[in-house]
Amino acid sequence: MPDLSARLDLPLIKPSQAQKHVTHNEALQILDGLVQAVLEETGAETPPSEPAPGTVYALGGSPADDWDGQAGKLALRAGEAWLFIDPQEGWRAWDKAAGAHKVFDGTDWAHIRPGLDNLDGLGIGTVSDTVNRLAVASEASLFTHDGAGHQVKVNKAAAGDTASLLFQSDWTGHAEMGLSGDTAFSIKVSDDGASWYEAIRADAAAQEVEIGFHLTGDAVQQNATDTTAGRLMRADYGFAPGNLLGTVSQSGGTPTGAVIERGSNANGEYVRFADGTQICFGLVQPDFATSGVETFDLPADFAGDKFGGVTGMNAGSTTAAANYESVRSSGGGSTTQFFVRLDGTGTNGAGIAYQLQFLFVGRWF
Repeated sequence: MPDLSARLDLPLIKPSQAQKHVTHNEALQILDGLVQAVLEETGAETPPSEPAPGTVYALGGSPADDWDGQAGKLALRAGEAWLFIDPQEGWRAWDKAAGAHKVFDGTDWAHIRPGLDNLDGLGIGTVSDTVNRLAVASEASLFTHDGAGHQVKVNKAAAGDTASLLFQSDWTGHAEMGLSGDTAFSIKVSDDGASWYEAIRADAAAQEVEIGFHLTGDAVQQNATDTTAGRLMRADYGFAPGNLLGTVSQSGGTPTGAVIERGSNANGEYVRFADGTQICFGLVQPDFATSGVETFDLPADFAGDKFGGVTGMNAGSTTAAANYESVRSSGGGSTTQFFVRLDGTGTNGAGIAYQLQFLFVGRWF
């Protein structure tokens, strides 16, 4: 008959054994120390000076004094002596010093950890579900480095899928950033969680950034007359090759169109500037043989008084000056016309087209 039990090495009472209570009490003391085991500490090397009865220590590799030669065993204080027990793989105990449950792995006492691979879900402070398999309820979440940098990766299966960060308020989405439906990075916003608007889009393939919203704020021009240094220029407030030439316009004296406008029609040519300046010029052919006032339409209307007049011109003739002497010219007339007063002493010449040049300067607003 064996002297010890098969699993816990409890001492057994032998037939006709004297003082059977000694063996029986020792077995009870061992059971008292191992059932719902509590370890004062693991890796202990030196016995306490005043050990309390029933305390258990998991010994380290080089125990001393009363524990000498008992490396790796459990030391149970029973009365005035120590009982030494060989732990078996799979025994569990509470480590008071570490404040954690530990298990003997056959070599040492290790922390009990569940298998963390391929979990169906994990909820920290809240409940996970089939969609949100990882759910965290806390004031903050920290992802830090392990000696160098740190990346947070959001991966999707295909280009047409979504990999993004969604920001919600009371479970309604209002902002989203990431790869939404393609491989271009975008930032989208929503007022109600249903209708979404793309605010910024960065397309690596096209190497361009698109901004879908109007830029506002102190970093951007506040109005068409804002020339504060360092501010971003709004296209509708500034000028560039695209709107340098075109139709000029204004609102309250502030330019709202192009810088320079040039045009022509049957009455001549004109140039308008964004500051309101206008120049009209061209050629007219009066009847020099008649006397009186001959009126001509301007190629563009003035907003008020105009200044300028007409000069003589003789196409292909060397007698232009003589012909011009018979003309009385004036810059008068209305804002849409000018007139030339003729004295009837001139001549148009034989087959020669005598003309006058006109040039007037004023304002178009």
